[in-house]
Amino acid sequence: MTTDALRTRMCDGTTGRARPAARASFAVLAAAAYACAMSENVVLSARGLVKRYAGDGAAPAVLDGLDLDIRRGEIVAVIGRSGSGKSTLLNVVGQMDKPDRGRIEVLGVDTAHWRDAEQTRFRRQRLGFVFQAYNLLPTLTVRENIALPLELNGLACEPRAGELLAALGLTAVAERYPDQVSGGEQQRTAIARALAHRPALVIADEPTGNLDADTGAEVVRLFERAVRDSATALLMATHSREMVGHADRVLALDHGRLQTVDA
Repeated sequence: MTTDALRTRMCDGTTGRARPAARASFAVLAAAAYACAMSENVVLSARGLVKRYAGDGAAPAVLDGLDLDIRRGEIVAVIGRSGSGKSTLLNVVGQMDKPDRGRIEVLGVDTAHWRDAEQTRFRRQRLGFVFQAYNLLPTLTVRENIALPLELNGLACEPRAGELLAALGLTAVAERYPDQVSGGEQQRTAIARALAHRPALVIADEPTGNLDADTGAEVVRLFERAVRDSATALLMATHSREMVGHADRVLALDHGRLQTVDA
Protein backbone atom coordinates (compact mmCIF):
# COMPACT_ATOMS: atom_id res chain seq x y z
CA MET A 1 0.00 0.00 0.00
CA THR A 2 1.30 3.46 -0.85
CA THR A 3 1.88 6.16 1.74
CA ASP A 4 -0.95 8.22 0.18
CA ALA A 5 -3.41 5.32 0.49
CA LEU A 6 -2.47 4.75 4.13
CA ARG A 7 -2.75 8.45 4.84
CA THR A 8 -6.29 8.50 3.41
CA ARG A 9 -7.36 5.53 5.51
CA MET A 10 -5.83 6.90 8.69
CA CYS A 11 -7.25 10.41 8.27
CA ASP A 12 -10.81 9.64 7.26
CA GLY A 13 -11.28 6.11 8.54
CA THR A 14 -12.16 4.59 5.16
CA THR A 15 -11.68 0.89 4.65
CA GLY A 16 -11.26 -1.39 1.70
CA ARG A 17 -9.74 -4.62 0.62
CA ALA A 18 -6.23 -3.32 0.88
CA ARG A 19 -3.84 -5.00 3.26
CA PRO A 20 -4.66 -4.00 6.93
CA ALA A 21 -2.55 -1.16 8.30
CA ALA A 22 -1.30 -3.44 11.09
CA ARG A 23 0.58 -5.53 8.51
CA ALA A 24 2.26 -2.56 6.85
CA SER A 25 5.80 -1.65 7.78
CA PHE A 26 6.30 0.61 10.77
CA ALA A 27 8.24 3.09 8.63
CA VAL A 28 5.40 3.51 6.15
CA LEU A 29 2.83 3.86 8.92
CA ALA A 30 4.96 6.46 10.69
CA ALA A 31 5.35 8.42 7.45
CA ALA A 32 1.60 8.30 6.86
CA ALA A 33 0.83 9.46 10.39
CA TYR A 34 3.29 12.33 10.08
CA ALA A 35 1.83 13.37 6.72
CA CYS A 36 -1.67 13.30 8.17
CA ALA A 37 -0.66 15.41 11.18
CA MET A 38 1.18 17.90 9.01
CA SER A 39 -1.72 18.22 6.55
CA GLU A 40 -4.06 19.10 9.40
CA ASN A 41 -1.73 21.94 10.44
CA VAL A 42 -1.22 23.39 6.96
CA VAL A 43 -3.03 26.69 6.52
CA LEU A 44 -1.88 27.32 2.97
CA SER A 45 -0.31 25.08 0.36
CA ALA A 46 0.72 26.34 -3.08
CA ARG A 47 2.16 24.19 -5.84
CA GLY A 48 3.62 25.19 -9.19
CA LEU A 49 2.39 28.79 -9.16
CA VAL A 50 3.03 30.70 -12.38
CA LYS A 51 2.10 34.34 -12.89
CA ARG A 52 2.87 36.64 -15.83
CA TYR A 53 1.64 40.19 -16.25
CA ALA A 54 2.65 40.69 -19.90
CA GLY A 55 0.31 39.45 -22.61
CA ASP A 56 3.14 37.60 -24.33
CA GLY A 57 3.31 34.04 -23.01
CA ALA A 58 7.08 34.11 -23.55
CA ALA A 59 7.56 37.01 -21.11
CA PRO A 60 9.50 36.21 -17.91
CA ALA A 61 7.26 34.89 -15.16
CA VAL A 62 6.98 36.89 -11.95
CA LEU A 63 6.18 33.58 -10.24
CA ASP A 64 7.70 30.59 -12.01
CA GLY A 65 6.68 27.19 -10.62
CA LEU A 66 6.66 28.46 -7.04
CA ASP A 67 5.87 26.12 -4.12
CA LEU A 68 4.96 27.21 -0.58
CA ASP A 69 3.52 25.66 2.60
CA ILE A 70 2.56 27.63 5.71
CA ARG A 71 1.47 25.98 8.96
CA ARG A 72 -0.50 27.16 11.96
CA GLY A 73 1.54 29.10 14.50
CA GLU A 74 4.26 29.87 11.96
CA ILE A 75 5.81 33.19 10.92
CA VAL A 76 7.22 33.16 7.39
CA ALA A 77 9.16 36.14 6.03
CA VAL A 78 9.68 36.64 2.29
CA ILE A 79 12.57 38.84 1.26
CA GLY A 80 13.88 39.89 -2.13
CA ARG A 81 14.91 42.85 -4.21
CA SER A 82 12.37 45.48 -5.22
CA GLY A 83 10.33 44.17 -8.13
CA SER A 84 11.11 40.53 -7.43
CA GLY A 85 7.40 39.66 -7.09
CA LYS A 86 6.83 39.68 -3.34
CA SER A 87 3.60 41.69 -3.54
CA THR A 88 2.42 39.56 -6.46
CA LEU A 89 2.94 36.43 -4.37
CA LEU A 90 0.93 37.89 -1.47
CA ASN A 91 -1.89 38.91 -3.80
CA VAL A 92 -2.07 35.47 -5.40
CA VAL A 93 -2.03 33.41 -2.21
CA GLY A 94 -4.45 35.90 -0.63
CA GLN A 95 -7.04 35.24 -3.35
CA MET A 96 -6.88 38.81 -4.67
CA ASP A 97 -5.31 37.72 -7.96
CA LYS A 98 -5.35 34.45 -9.86
CA PRO A 99 -2.28 32.50 -10.97
CA ASP A 100 -1.90 31.59 -14.62
CA ARG A 101 -1.07 28.05 -13.56
CA GLY A 102 -0.70 26.13 -10.34
CA ARG A 103 -2.81 25.05 -7.38
CA ILE A 104 -3.59 26.76 -4.08
CA GLU A 105 -5.22 25.05 -1.11
CA VAL A 106 -6.29 27.09 1.89
CA LEU A 107 -7.24 25.14 5.01
CA GLY A 108 -7.31 22.03 2.83
CA VAL A 109 -9.72 23.45 0.25
CA ASP A 110 -8.70 23.84 -3.41
CA THR A 111 -9.59 27.42 -4.36
CA ALA A 112 -9.35 26.98 -8.14
CA HIS A 113 -13.07 26.80 -8.83
CA TRP A 114 -14.33 29.28 -6.27
CA ARG A 115 -16.70 31.95 -7.49
CA ASP A 116 -15.95 35.58 -6.68
CA ALA A 117 -18.52 35.60 -3.88
CA GLU A 118 -16.93 32.51 -2.29
CA GLN A 119 -13.47 34.08 -2.46
CA THR A 120 -14.76 37.30 -0.91
CA ARG A 121 -16.48 35.46 1.95
CA PHE A 122 -13.39 33.37 2.63
CA ARG A 123 -11.08 36.40 2.67
CA ARG A 124 -13.43 38.19 5.06
CA GLN A 125 -13.70 35.28 7.48
CA ARG A 126 -10.32 33.55 7.48
CA LEU A 127 -7.71 36.00 6.17
CA GLY A 128 -6.30 39.27 7.47
CA PHE A 129 -4.42 41.76 5.30
CA VAL A 130 -1.94 44.55 5.97
CA PHE A 131 -1.39 46.55 2.78
CA GLN A 132 1.45 48.93 1.99
CA ALA A 133 -1.13 51.65 1.23
CA TYR A 134 -3.12 50.87 4.43
CA ASN A 135 -6.49 50.76 2.56
CA LEU A 136 -8.39 52.27 5.48
CA LEU A 137 -11.93 53.48 4.82
CA PRO A 138 -11.80 57.30 5.01
CA THR A 139 -15.38 57.66 6.25
CA LEU A 140 -14.79 55.41 9.28
CA THR A 141 -12.91 56.34 12.44
CA VAL A 142 -9.86 54.44 13.62
CA ARG A 143 -12.04 52.42 15.99
CA GLU A 144 -14.61 51.70 13.27
CA ASN A 145 -11.94 50.59 10.80
CA ILE A 146 -10.59 48.13 13.36
CA ALA A 147 -14.10 46.88 14.19
CA LEU A 148 -15.13 46.47 10.53
CA PRO A 149 -14.07 42.79 10.09
CA LEU A 150 -15.79 41.95 13.38
CA GLU A 151 -19.04 43.54 12.22
CA LEU A 152 -18.87 41.91 8.79
CA ASN A 153 -18.43 38.51 10.40
CA GLY A 154 -21.21 39.02 12.95
CA LEU A 155 -18.82 39.17 15.91
CA ALA A 156 -18.93 41.44 18.93
CA CYS A 157 -16.80 44.55 18.40
CA GLU A 158 -15.93 44.95 22.08
CA PRO A 159 -13.82 44.24 23.97
CA ARG A 160 -11.68 43.14 21.01
CA ALA A 161 -11.44 46.55 19.29
CA GLY A 162 -10.58 48.25 22.57
CA GLU A 163 -7.89 45.68 23.33
CA LEU A 164 -6.20 46.28 19.99
CA LEU A 165 -6.46 50.06 20.32
CA ALA A 166 -4.65 49.83 23.64
CA ALA A 167 -2.07 47.29 22.45
CA LEU A 168 -1.06 49.48 19.51
CA GLY A 169 -1.19 52.82 21.29
CA LEU A 170 -4.22 54.08 19.37
CA THR A 171 -6.70 54.77 22.17
CA ALA A 172 -6.11 58.53 22.06
CA VAL A 173 -6.94 58.71 18.33
CA ALA A 174 -9.72 56.08 18.30
CA GLU A 175 -12.44 58.56 17.25
CA ARG A 176 -10.39 60.32 14.59
CA TYR A 177 -10.59 59.64 10.86
CA PRO A 178 -7.64 58.29 8.86
CA ASP A 179 -6.75 61.69 7.38
CA GLN A 180 -6.55 63.10 10.92
CA VAL A 181 -3.81 60.73 12.12
CA SER A 182 -0.18 60.16 11.17
CA GLY A 183 1.08 57.61 8.68
CA GLY A 184 2.40 55.47 11.49
CA GLU A 185 -0.99 55.56 13.23
CA GLN A 186 -2.69 54.57 9.98
CA GLN A 187 -0.29 51.64 9.66
CA ARG A 188 -1.04 50.50 13.21
CA THR A 189 -4.76 50.79 12.51
CA ALA A 190 -4.35 48.56 9.46
CA ILE A 191 -2.44 46.00 11.55
CA ALA A 192 -5.13 46.02 14.26
CA ARG A 193 -7.84 45.56 11.64
CA ALA A 194 -6.00 42.56 10.16
CA LEU A 195 -5.82 40.86 13.57
CA ALA A 196 -9.27 41.82 14.86
CA HIS A 197 -11.22 38.71 13.84
CA ARG A 198 -8.39 36.29 14.70
CA PRO A 199 -7.88 35.03 11.13
CA ALA A 200 -6.24 31.73 10.22
CA LEU A 201 -3.67 33.55 8.07
CA VAL A 202 -2.41 37.13 8.13
CA ILE A 203 -0.80 38.40 4.92
CA ALA A 204 1.30 41.51 5.46
CA ASP A 205 3.17 43.62 2.92
CA GLU A 206 5.92 45.57 4.71
CA PRO A 207 3.92 45.76 7.96
CA THR A 208 6.49 47.91 9.80
CA GLY A 209 7.68 49.95 6.83
CA ASN A 210 6.32 53.29 8.10
CA LEU A 211 6.86 52.82 11.83
CA ASP A 212 9.58 54.11 14.12
CA ALA A 213 11.88 51.60 15.78
CA ASP A 214 10.02 51.44 19.11
CA THR A 215 6.57 51.07 17.54
CA GLY A 216 7.92 48.57 15.03
CA ALA A 217 9.27 46.46 17.89
CA GLU A 218 5.87 46.53 19.60
CA VAL A 219 4.17 45.47 16.36
CA VAL A 220 6.61 42.57 16.06
CA ARG A 221 5.67 41.45 19.58
CA LEU A 222 1.96 41.82 18.80
CA PHE A 223 2.24 39.70 15.67
CA GLU A 224 4.23 37.09 17.56
CA ARG A 225 1.65 36.88 20.35
CA ALA A 226 -1.18 36.58 17.83
CA VAL A 227 0.58 33.77 16.00
CA ARG A 228 1.64 31.82 19.07
CA ASP A 229 -1.52 32.28 21.14
CA SER A 230 -4.16 31.89 18.42
CA ALA A 231 -2.39 29.43 16.11
CA THR A 232 -2.61 32.06 13.39
CA ALA A 233 -0.05 31.95 10.59
CA LEU A 234 1.75 35.04 9.30
CA LEU A 235 3.13 35.45 5.79
CA MET A 236 4.90 38.76 5.31
CA ALA A 237 7.05 40.51 2.75
CA THR A 238 9.58 42.63 4.61
CA HIS A 239 12.94 44.36 4.58
CA SER A 240 12.90 44.79 8.37
CA ARG A 241 15.72 42.98 10.14
CA GLU A 242 13.61 42.90 13.31
CA MET A 243 10.72 41.16 11.54
CA VAL A 244 13.09 38.73 9.83
CA GLY A 245 14.73 38.00 13.17
CA HIS A 246 11.40 36.83 14.62
CA ALA A 247 10.46 34.64 11.65
CA ASP A 248 10.42 30.85 11.89
CA ARG A 249 11.46 30.68 8.24
CA VAL A 250 12.99 33.22 5.89
CA LEU A 251 12.45 32.68 2.17
CA ALA A 252 14.14 34.64 -0.63
CA LEU A 253 12.11 35.23 -3.80
CA ASP A 254 14.40 35.24 -6.82
CA HIS A 255 13.58 34.56 -10.46
CA GLY A 256 10.06 33.50 -9.54
CA ARG A 257 10.94 30.87 -6.96
CA LEU A 258 11.48 30.70 -3.21
CA GLN A 259 14.72 29.58 -1.60
CA THR A 260 15.23 29.00 2.12
CA VAL A 261 17.64 31.46 3.74
CA ASP A 262 19.77 30.02 6.52
CA ALA A 263 19.27 31.74 9.87
